[in-house]
Amino acid sequence: MKTYDNFFIPVNDLVQAKDYYQNILELPLKFDFSDKGMVAFKVGEEEPAIILKDINRFPEAKPTIWFVVENVDEEYTRLKQKGVNFLGTPYKIGTGNAVEFEDAFGNRFGIADYIR
Repeated sequence: MKTYDNFFIPVNDLVQAKDYYQNILELPLKFDFSDKGMVAFKVGEEEPAIILKDINRFPEAKPTIWFVVENVDEEYTRLKQKGVNFLGTPYKIGTGNAVEFEDAFGNRFGIADYIR
C-alpha cells in the first residue's frame, strides 16, 4: 500500500449531504457525479478525497478506505493467497482498476491503481 486513495462515506440523502459538506463544513467540491450516486470533496491540499456514496444507489455501501497500489491485479493475487476476503474481482474505474475487501473484523477497504 503506497498511500491513501479515497475515503467513502455512505449517505441516505445525497443532496442534503452535499449541502452539508459543501456549505456547513465548507469543503471544496472535487467532483460531482450525482447522476452516478457519488460526490467528492477535497480536504486541504491532499489528493485523497471524501467521497459520498448514495446508499439508494449503492445499498451495500459501508465506510471504506481505499489505498493506492502499483498494480491491483498483482496485489489482489498476492493478498488472496494470504486469505484476504475480497468482495469481488478487480474492476475498471475511471482512473484505473480497483477491488474492495473486508478485514477479519468487517471493516471495508479497497485498493486502486492508476493503470488505464
